[in-house]
Amino acid sequence: MLNTTKANGKMTLTFNEAAYRNLLAEFTPKVIETEQEYEHALAVAEQLTFNKNRTPEEQALHKLLVTLIEAYETQNYPMAQAAPHEILQHILESSGTRQTDLVGVIGSSGVVSEVVNGKRSISKAQAKALGDYFKVSPTLFI
Repeated sequence: MLNTTKANGKMTLTFNEAAYRNLLAEFTPKVIETEQEYEHALAVAEQLTFNKNRTPEEQALHKLLVTLIEAYETQNYPMAQAAPHEILQHILESSGTRQTDLVGVIGSSGVVSEVVNGKRSISKAQAKALGDYFKVSPTLFI
């Protein structure tokens, strides 16, 4: 159920506590301590990541899951930070997005190719556009 409020003549989504409690009951998030819990959290987070029409409650759950996953990964899989273009390549591959889908989002086909292949660094404006497009934090690309 979506709650809306009317402000300045526009309908906006508001946070529905009951809907969020239902989502929390469905997943029951907690500190991730095992590989099995980690895999389950990843699966739910990935499903939410690629849901283009997330509700405010799903956005809150996604943010919580990402925080729990990051904490588990930091403790159990310490590694060097990946280059921004490598992160972009991974997101493209895992989401089934093609480079041509980014034409117009971050520039021409030539610019997209150079960015994806690491021959051109990602600008702040491009990082924001990529974050909006993939519904992730733009800081992944900086």
